[in-house]
Amino acid sequence: MALPPFLRSPPFPGIAPMTAAVSVPLSGDAAARLVDDAVIAMIAQARVGGDFWGQQPHDVRVVVRAGVPVDGKALQGVMPQEIGIVPGDAVAALAGRSIPAGCDPWALVKDARAVHAGADDELALVAGLLDVPVFGHDGARIDPARLHSALRQRIGAAAYRDPFTGAPIDAAQAIAQLADWRRHLDGNRGIVAASGMAFWKREAMRHFLWDGTRAPPFLSPAPGLRRARQERGALAIWPSRVPVTLPQEAAEQGVPVARVEDGFLRSRGLGAALHPPGSVVVDRSGIYYNARAANDLEMLLATHDFPPALVERARRLRTRICATGVTKYGPEAGRMIGLPQGRRTVLAVGQVEDDLSVRLGGTGVDGNLDFLARVRRAEPDAWIVYRPHPDVQAGHRKGHLPDAAVLAHADAVDTGAPLMELVQAVDEVHVLSSLTGFEALMRGRSVTVHGMPFYAGWGLTRDLARSTGRRGRQLSVDQLVAGALILYPRYIDPVTQLPCGPEVMVDRMASGSTPPVTWLIRLRMLQGKLRRFMTLSAEFLHG
Repeated sequence: MALPPFLRSPPFPGIAPMTAAVSVPLSGDAAARLVDDAVIAMIAQARVGGDFWGQQPHDVRVVVRAGVPVDGKALQGVMPQEIGIVPGDAVAALAGRSIPAGCDPWALVKDARAVHAGADDELALVAGLLDVPVFGHDGARIDPARLHSALRQRIGAAAYRDPFTGAPIDAAQAIAQLADWRRHLDGNRGIVAASGMAFWKREAMRHFLWDGTRAPPFLSPAPGLRRARQERGALAIWPSRVPVTLPQEAAEQGVPVARVEDGFLRSRGLGAALHPPGSVVVDRSGIYYNARAANDLEMLLATHDFPPALVERARRLRTRICATGVTKYGPEAGRMIGLPQGRRTVLAVGQVEDDLSVRLGGTGVDGNLDFLARVRRAEPDAWIVYRPHPDVQAGHRKGHLPDAAVLAHADAVDTGAPLMELVQAVDEVHVLSSLTGFEALMRGRSVTVHGMPFYAGWGLTRDLARSTGRRGRQLSVDQLVAGALILYPRYIDPVTQLPCGPEVMVDRMASGSTPPVTWLIRLRMLQGKLRRFMTLSAEFLHG
């Protein structure tokens, strides 16, 4: 029977195997392709190949494929529970710990002192990459060069494809895709329950939180916490939809919490309008918008090495985002407003006033009106245009300001211009903690920050708030992009429903390839318009 490709895709639930396939075996008469040392090194670094998405057994010192004989001398000093027996073509002839089929061979082999398997066995191929001795059916050690040769042949015996376009790719590109998938899946390991996930997000969240074997069940906070405690795993929460006391209760019970929020390239449409997210972040130590405590993104930006290849990938991504005009909610339309000539122009970006990013990253600024007043004090002679948040403008969220209140500090209100075109037309962008500040940095604009969002404190912005003390490293814009858009979030392709990289998401958003508008979204849009009408009517009646 033909062996499956060594580099292959995880069995993503609900997705046809051929849709997800990153490789297909070459036909019997096709010649195997040459594979160079750089490809082998990439595989070892990325730890992909075989069932890398499977369960991860630990504390195994000797790995044995059932049916391969093992000399008793090889097991001296090893307890039976430290012998991992992997299912094979025959029944194991020695006592040991049964390892389920489909386990992650990298996790299984990495701490072993020996592997007993055939030279073409994936356990042996992985062991060869990890410099773990491999012993064959005759009990003799297999030459590592022979294992590397077998691996090259196995890799060269497959053709590779881009699962998002179907286009041919080479083995190196396939490894890069599998590496992104491993990072996504490894980030979900240990999450055993999820709480606070809105019902209309749950289908997307199943894809986001699948760990290679299962997605966590959606439970209310108390049962979710109980399950996480019983299974000694983590509880994923949507912070704004669970009791504020839940993280403290979890800490007291020794339960790790993973906070889930929208990513920075979200989808085509507002979250408040019930458009499911195309991107989320899963943060194990905090959350990016809380400047009062450390979080995974802050730690990543402060400590990551940012190798040149990653920075170059970030540069290409940033260039693509700027070229397509994509923002958090997709490409923009609308008519540009006129700006005065010969005068300094400033864009002040409003936010949802009760949003957690404002409450936890606003550093004492009391809502949009206070923010606008501070912008005017910082820019006394500038022509200021105020831009309300789209969720507020749509009538879904808190933070609306009457025009009269805005014009006491600003010179104009804009609600329809393409935001990034406006960002690039003004001399300065002022934000509290809005993502618009980050998007402006990507486009080379000057940004003044009144709060402490994730992109402040790295030498790229004019910061009016006091630093947290955990920041201060000088970053380039592309290093910031690498951390915030490549390493920190995870994405789901709206077309294939596969986990994808930000490049795929940008292309989908630019082309308009996003999930259809459901009846629930239409109802939410109508609800927002009604709220907006009532707000404006009240303003009119009260003068």
